[in-house]
Amino acid sequence: MRVTGAWTALLTDWLDQAQLPAPGIRARLAMWLPEDRVPVTTWAALLDEAVALQPGEPAPGLAIGAGVQPRHVGVLGYLVLASDTLAEAMAAYQRYERLFYGVDLAEVAMVQGEVELRWPRPPHVSVVADEVAIAALVSFLRRQIADAPPPSRVSFLHAAAPARRAACEAFFGCPVDFGDTHTRVRFPASYLAIPMPHRDPGLRTLLDQQARSLLAALPQPNPFDRAVQQVLVRLLPDGEVSVDKVAQALHQSTRTLQRRLGDSGITWQALLDRTREHLARQYLADPALSLAEIALLLGYSEQSAFTRAFRRWTGQTPQACRRGAR
Repeated sequence: MRVTGAWTALLTDWLDQAQLPAPGIRARLAMWLPEDRVPVTTWAALLDEAVALQPGEPAPGLAIGAGVQPRHVGVLGYLVLASDTLAEAMAAYQRYERLFYGVDLAEVAMVQGEVELRWPRPPHVSVVADEVAIAALVSFLRRQIADAPPPSRVSFLHAAAPARRAACEAFFGCPVDFGDTHTRVRFPASYLAIPMPHRDPGLRTLLDQQARSLLAALPQPNPFDRAVQQVLVRLLPDGEVSVDKVAQALHQSTRTLQRRLGDSGITWQALLDRTREHLARQYLADPALSLAEIALLLGYSEQSAFTRAFRRWTGQTPQACRRGAR
C-alpha cells in the first residue's frame, strides 16, 4: 500500500501555512515527484515527525487534510471535479482508488437509508494518516459544494482522548465514533443527487480515459492474488462462495489466506467485489447472456442482489452499463 507523491505535497503546504522550517522533513518531501509511489509507512512516519513540531494539538491531521486541493489527488481529483453529481464523483473515486493507494479499499453501501463510504483496516495504518485522509475528503467536498450539509457520521479505527473527540466533532460537524472496525463517512442519501459545480461531461470523458490508461499501467495482482481470483471464478457459479471455501480449495487455512491477502494490501471482501465487478463487465458485453444468468454466474441467487451490488461498485445499474457499451 502506498500514496502518490502528489499527496505528500499536502504536508509541505501545511508546513508553509504553519511557518515551520523543518528542513529535514522538507528535504525528504522534495525527493518525491507527483507521479512517484510513496510507501504508506514512509508517509505515516513523515506525518508523525511533522505533527510533533506542534505538540498539544488534539487532532493535528485535521489541519493538514483541510488544505487539500485537486492537484494533491492528481487525475482522480480532477475527474471528481468534472463529474455530474456527487454520486458519480463517489463512483469515480471507488473505481480509480488504486491510482492513489495502489490497492482497492473503499466500499460503498446503503446503511439505514444513508450512503456509507468505508475503508477496512489496512496494514500499517496510522492515527494521523487516517485523520488526514478523512479530513481531506470532507474538506474537498466542502470546497466544491458550498451549501452541502455535513456528514451525518464519521468513524475512525483508533481510540481517542476526549480532546481529540471534541476537535473531530467540531471539524466534521457531526457525531464521530472511535475504535471502529472501519473508517467510515456517512451521508444522507439525498447527498448523492447534489450537482458538482464544475461538472464538464467532455472533460470527464477525457479524464476517465486517462484514468483507465493509468490504471492499466499499474502492476497487476501478484501470483497469489491471481490464484485466489481463479478459484473465485470457478466457485462463484455454485453460489455461497466464502473465504473458508476458497481457503480449502487452495489447501490452506482461512487465517493463512486472510493474512496473505492482507500482506498484498487487499481484504477478502475487496478482492471478491473486484473479481465480481470485472466478471460482470465482461458478461454484460455478451448480449447472449441475460441479467438473471449473469447474476447466477456471479454467485447471486437473485437478480436484484446483483443489481444492488453492481450499483454499489459502479454507481449505475447493469442495464445502464449494458446500454452504454452498445
